Amino acid sequence: MSQPEWWSPAAQYAHNQRPNVPANFYLPQSAQPFPDRGASAQRHRGVHGGRVSVGLAVGMALIAGAIGGIAGNLANGSALFDSRVNLVATNNAVERAPESVAAIASRVLPSVVSISTRSRSGAGTGTGFVIRSDGYILTNNHVVENVARGGSLNVSFNDGKVVRGKIVGVNPAYDLAVIKVTRTGVPALQFGNSDSVQVGDSVIAIGSPLGLSGTVTSGIISAKNRAVTAGANRGESSFINALQTDAAINPGNSGGPLVDRTGAVVGVNTAIATLGSFSGQTGSIGLGFAIPINQARRTAEELIKTGKSSYPILGVSVDTNYGESGALITSVSPGGPADAAGIQEGDIIINLDGRVITNPDELIVAIRNRAPGDRVSITVKREEVTKVVKATLVAAQQ
Repeated sequence: MSQPEWWSPAAQYAHNQRPNVPANFYLPQSAQPFPDRGASAQRHRGVHGGRVSVGLAVGMALIAGAIGGIAGNLANGSALFDSRVNLVATNNAVERAPESVAAIASRVLPSVVSISTRSRSGAGTGTGFVIRSDGYILTNNHVVENVARGGSLNVSFNDGKVVRGKIVGVNPAYDLAVIKVTRTGVPALQFGNSDSVQVGDSVIAIGSPLGLSGTVTSGIISAKNRAVTAGANRGESSFINALQTDAAINPGNSGGPLVDRTGAVVGVNTAIATLGSFSGQTGSIGLGFAIPINQARRTAEELIKTGKSSYPILGVSVDTNYGESGALITSVSPGGPADAAGIQEGDIIINLDGRVITNPDELIVAIRNRAPGDRVSITVKREEVTKVVKATLVAAQQ
């Protein structure tokens, strides 16, 4: 069976071979915006290669019920009674705590944007958020990659203003991109610390799923350090040391912020796991993944400064079909960090800086979670002998 569009290579492996990596990851970006008229909408490029139509019907019902305690309310001044129409109007104001979802959403929404792209390869929508008030916006690479070689890119703000955007730089390895608009004075979101996030922490996702801008969903951090591989069928794969969340994320949410209960960004929403091609379901099932903001911030700063951004490498190739625990080394770059550390072809890496490595993707993700120049401790198994070596990571050549 051919692999459906937008799925990662993780789908090629059985669960018992890759126990810590969800089987399928979907990049929830290219949702088509709802048209102005009609009940159906063209969705993202279909996972089965076809065009999928989605109907959206909203029903509203009026609910009538008995009204009690009127006399008491009138007595304390909290309600007004209109005897002609038998309606009660309350003048009570709802006060929301500063850390409530409603209060956080009201602070964050002005800094979240919808991104629409159009090129010869098609059109799509995604999300981004302001990281500098002079017009810099962070999003996913897969949101804007179809206009990298020509096309239009529009940015819609929460107040309804739409402006043209241009790409400052992209990093497909981390699935990140920075775009620039001429608009200034828009408040930038505050960066949090993704290293301090704990499983169970409350989070809020904001974006434009299926073109529905300003959508707010809430949940928790479900897990940390998930090895997510996505986008192989589009070219270079993105390897993400992801935060997992059960906040609903759907096509169009990509590039939007995942914020904590202070409104600080802790992640960039980028992928979802699905039930697989047998179910045909590509929407949220409570398995969303975000790029940790500490990594995203480093990459964004490099892109703004130079237009380019690199990532660290160890200087080895691994066997992606290796079925046992660990990452099997198939080649070592002469003079590279691994070579200098004494790592050889045939060695199996089973740990990096205390993180257990159970498959090749986890090794790549663990390395890319670091920075060029970092010194790492690597546990290597050679036949029946295990030893620990040190290596200094270097920047990948671009």
